[in-house]
Amino acid sequence: MAQHYLVCGTEDCKRNCQFYCNPCHQRLCERCRDEHQESPDTKDHEVVPYKQRKPQLPEEKCNLHPKRNVEILCKECNVPLCAKCIFMKEHTGHQLDDLEEKYAEKVAFCRSEILKIQEYYLPTSQGLKKEIKEDVMTIKKTMDDIRNSIKAEADSLKELVDKVTSDKLEEANKIEETLLKTLNSQEKTYEDYTEYLEKLLKEFHSYKSIDNIRVLFSEDFENLKIQSIPETTQPVLPEFTAGHFDKDEVSKLLGSVNFPNTKPDNRRIKPMENASTQLKLTGKQTRRGVEESDVKPTLSLSSSVTKVREYTVPGVDRVYHISSGKSGKLWFSDCDGNLVQTDLKGNQVQKIQTSGGSQGYHTVTQDGDLIYTDRKNKVINRIKQNNTVTEFIKTGDWEPISIHSSHINGDILVGTRKDGEAKVIRYNKSGEEIQNIQRDDKGHELYSDPHYITENINGDICTSDFNKQAVVVVNKSGEHGFSYTGQGSTFFPYGICSDLLGHIIVCNGFPGNKSLDIIDQDGQFLSLLLTSQQWIHPCGLCVDDENNLHVGQYITTTVTVYKYLQ
Repeated sequence: MAQHYLVCGTEDCKRNCQFYCNPCHQRLCERCRDEHQESPDTKDHEVVPYKQRKPQLPEEKCNLHPKRNVEILCKECNVPLCAKCIFMKEHTGHQLDDLEEKYAEKVAFCRSEILKIQEYYLPTSQGLKKEIKEDVMTIKKTMDDIRNSIKAEADSLKELVDKVTSDKLEEANKIEETLLKTLNSQEKTYEDYTEYLEKLLKEFHSYKSIDNIRVLFSEDFENLKIQSIPETTQPVLPEFTAGHFDKDEVSKLLGSVNFPNTKPDNRRIKPMENASTQLKLTGKQTRRGVEESDVKPTLSLSSSVTKVREYTVPGVDRVYHISSGKSGKLWFSDCDGNLVQTDLKGNQVQKIQTSGGSQGYHTVTQDGDLIYTDRKNKVINRIKQNNTVTEFIKTGDWEPISIHSSHINGDILVGTRKDGEAKVIRYNKSGEEIQNIQRDDKGHELYSDPHYITENINGDICTSDFNKQAVVVVNKSGEHGFSYTGQGSTFFPYGICSDLLGHIIVCNGFPGNKSLDIIDQDGQFLSLLLTSQQWIHPCGLCVDDENNLHVGQYITTTVTVYKYLQ
């Protein structure tokens, strides 16, 4: 549903609409409301704040009386009637209601249900969807840890098996050594006996051939006797008794993978707590709902956009980019390299000449310094609060065209181009390169002309890419989340910013389809804040500390401030 800047409905009055006359169905400013209530003809009319207005009953002709409009509801038949129908006999005695009142109740119910869907059911279900993705990553990590534990158990068991094997082999070696020692001793016994027999054999030979027979009857001869063969024992050979184990026993040794004896918890869905109070996130969204400390019943997307004020920027010929600094001071740039800072009253504080073009080439750091890209020299310069300009980062062969300083951690995101290629480079606060984002997980180029860049409250990098005609969003790890290509047939994204509710606001500068599109942090289209029917030419954007949206245009130096949150 397109949103718009409301003006008073009184003829020739162009002031902001704040009130509504329900009987007249007329928008009123504060002055016209007073005149309306002072007029004798309308002093009894119900005049309410615009947001509490009753919708006007659409004109619809009666089926039975085509020249009359339906304006009454038969409660018992639940059908709309014209004033003539109530006299028909089928409705005689039936209770009748003002159709406009019932229509207002139905519209109020629809608004309430839309609000519940937009501000509770959709964010909650999308949060649970994100939670499931995180659970997938957790499961993968858990299973990797389990697999590593199984391998560690197996390695430990292998080491133990190797140790036991070594001990048993050593035991076998000792048994072998003992047996061989015994056999060697037995072998020595028979060697000594053999030597004895050979000596005895020689003596018998000597007695056989002697001449003196008396020697054969001597005591020495009588003592010659063959000693019996020594007895030895045969070795008892050891046997190997195989171990008794099977696959199940080994499996037990290696542990097991089991689910704990616990009933799984249902995913916790935060109670709606009356969606009509319009609870909104003012901080980060977490798994399983919203952090209690981040819930404030203060801000939500308004049903209409209110023009707060306008101001003219000195020193530029149009407004292509806006950077919000400390104490409400703002920086503005045009397409000719003019970079101007103004104070709270819109007075020019300083002006410098740069090589920037029609891109988001400047940003304010957490410290309050301005940093801006120098495409010609391929560097990023810093302007400190004492107005000194220093060279901060060199980008090498890559031409820096857009830049954003993170409000989360102070990192610096730079959109760059080189030889028809493009990428986003992340630097830390010290200017050291820490990340390169160029392709998605399938190797496709993510960017072509990243000429505006910002960061969402959850750390997503949101890039306005003119050539791709899309807003390209990646998470802080560089993984592609989604690409938003607008609501019309052609989408030429320019300035882009994000607010504290996670909304992404982008300018569509295509002629004939000029608009301010607002999407949520998951890429879901929410609404058109402004449309081409309101004669805007949006280009540069920023949200200030009071949640007001500053919109600069590419045909004028006028910046319009809108309130779009309530």
